[in-house]
Amino acid sequence: MTDIAAIEAAALRLKGHARRTPLLSSPFLDAVAGRRVLVKAECLQHTGSFKFRGAWSAVSALDPAVRARGVLAYSSGNHAQGVAHAAALHGTTSVIIMPKDAPALKIANTRALGGEVVLYDRAAENREEIGQRIAADRGLTLIRPYDDPMVIAGQGTCGLEIAEQAAEEGVAAAQVLVCCGGGGLTSGIALALEARAPGLRVRPCEPEGFDDTARSLAAGTHQRNARMDGSLCDAIVTPEPGRITFPILQRLAGPGLVVSDEQALHAMALAWQRLKIVLEPGGAVALAAALFLPDQVQGDAVICLASGGNVDRPVFERALAMLDG
Repeated sequence: MTDIAAIEAAALRLKGHARRTPLLSSPFLDAVAGRRVLVKAECLQHTGSFKFRGAWSAVSALDPAVRARGVLAYSSGNHAQGVAHAAALHGTTSVIIMPKDAPALKIANTRALGGEVVLYDRAAENREEIGQRIAADRGLTLIRPYDDPMVIAGQGTCGLEIAEQAAEEGVAAAQVLVCCGGGGLTSGIALALEARAPGLRVRPCEPEGFDDTARSLAAGTHQRNARMDGSLCDAIVTPEPGRITFPILQRLAGPGLVVSDEQALHAMALAWQRLKIVLEPGGAVALAAALFLPDQVQGDAVICLASGGNVDRPVFERALAMLDG
């Protein structure tokens, strides 16, 4: 299982390979939220999302002989790009299973980064079954998007940075809002903060209709989403919380926060306007919760993850159009 020692070991492997992304702020966003808002800009990470951290952590931890046979991943796009890039940088091959309705930019980027893309219908097919079959047939090592200890450890390095940067900003107590799919980033950050900044507490953020983590935390048991399509927030649409990640979140996370697609789009527009960063809908839900759910967030300051920025142009234009309203 992942712990602070595993996260610190991942940080050593990532040193010189991952970016230490900035913690951004804007008085305009503070005014909207009614409190200080600090935004961890993981959209500026390699491949445009935090997923590079976990991918590099997992690929670099493999035995060299195992790694040389190649790796496999399934993803709507961000984990796909992270694994494809990490594999290529390690001189090995990658096969990436992606939904047919994933953003075209993510599919194109994954191929450009060296990944062999296999498309599937997320409404009718099971990506885990496809992945297990291909991995067995070709002798590849499966790197799961969130239920993998080395992936969680890599994502936890973001939490180490947050602990350092919050201290630099004089913030010792705050809620940390994290865009949450299967929970790899959320649980990794939670573990890092438990050890390095116990005054900072993680809260998972999800889109309406796909709030399996929020419902699972409230119920105390795994809750599944009724469907797997229909949200703009493709990056964080998963069937249910992870087997490894959920117990960590039960122990360390606060209640989940849920935002609409429209609120995510509005947050994207404000992030571009005020912070000069590009977010995708799934990467903007934490900022949306900070800005538009003020009564559900406590404290004088809030930290939120801007977890990814791989967005197709039509969706980004739709977000920017909200500034004209």
